[in-house]
Amino acid sequence: MNRYGTLFFAVLSLLSVSQSARGVSREEIDGFLGKLGADNQYDASKGINWSVLPGPFYTPELKLGLGAAIAGVYRVDPNDKTTQNSSISFTGFVSSSGALGVGMKSYTFFSGDKWRMFVDGSLANIPTGFWGIGYDAAQGNEQKYTDQSVSVHPQIMRQIVDNLYAGVGWDYSTMHATELEDTHPGDNFTRYGAVKDSKSSGVTATLNYDSRDVITRPRRGQFFSAEYSNFDPSLGSDNHFTVLQLQYNYYHPLNEEDVLAFDLWGRFSRGDVPWDRLSELGDDKRMRGYYQGRYRDKDVVSTQLEYRKKLDWRNGYVLWLGMGALGGSTGDLLDNAPLPTTGVGYRFEVKPDMNIRLDLGFGKESAGFYFQVAEAF
Repeated sequence: MNRYGTLFFAVLSLLSVSQSARGVSREEIDGFLGKLGADNQYDASKGINWSVLPGPFYTPELKLGLGAAIAGVYRVDPNDKTTQNSSISFTGFVSSSGALGVGMKSYTFFSGDKWRMFVDGSLANIPTGFWGIGYDAAQGNEQKYTDQSVSVHPQIMRQIVDNLYAGVGWDYSTMHATELEDTHPGDNFTRYGAVKDSKSSGVTATLNYDSRDVITRPRRGQFFSAEYSNFDPSLGSDNHFTVLQLQYNYYHPLNEEDVLAFDLWGRFSRGDVPWDRLSELGDDKRMRGYYQGRYRDKDVVSTQLEYRKKLDWRNGYVLWLGMGALGGSTGDLLDNAPLPTTGVGYRFEVKPDMNIRLDLGFGKESAGFYFQVAEAF
């Protein structure tokens, strides 16, 4: 077994080991986790119900690290018994590569789910690599650098009719590349015209169809999203470019414990797209197992099928298969063989409909072990 599998199954056995093997009852484990807020209960009278859990990870870009997740569940109106719970999560990490960062994600539902506000943001300092742009560049050598980045993406949406929402938002990010290695006239940054400082700021328009029962752990329903972003110097951006992102998810319950989840995703960028805002293949949600940023181009498409199994108590697991492609235009997506991904994950429920996930993903000649809050999609 390789180092990824060893780490994954060591953590899995620590989390899901039987009470007879350890001599500890589930009630005692629940009591200990309850002190961390991970009591698998929601009490509207407490406002935001917080949970705190640490966990290890190993990704190709970050190496071995330790993360911490702080997840909160709440309702804007405590007397509302029908609208799904709102949630907010903060994640932080440090790793053996010298990387560190924090991130946040929130889903807020109010006015009987007539209005929704979603916010996604991050702050990171990550030693990483730049291969260049396109499939062929990803097969070559990387140029190492440190990525210092900030991003924030708030959105507000209004229900038009049942399950259909329209909204607007803002997409802002800055990137500063430092500590570049192998700097010479023919290096990757010079070859692809990649500037060391980049700022992108744009407005977004979104149309969503959402019939999922709950966002953080869907068991049934469908989700379609079309998001168009326009970045322009008049809005504070260094470059003018546009991005269209499309997503479709379908969730089919096989029974009370088993769910099949399908994901189809594409991101298509046009104009003077800065290298740090090109479409990327590989992260903790899609194409798990790939070095994030190795495969980048204007257009990326990926799909995955995930089998989700709820076991006894708080435990569960997932299995997935997927593939993805990239190109300078939609016509180039089939120029190379699709890149595969497969993996297995462990799930532990900390709050109703809120899981901590540990995923072991395998890609082409790479693998990654991810620690995150909520399902990948």
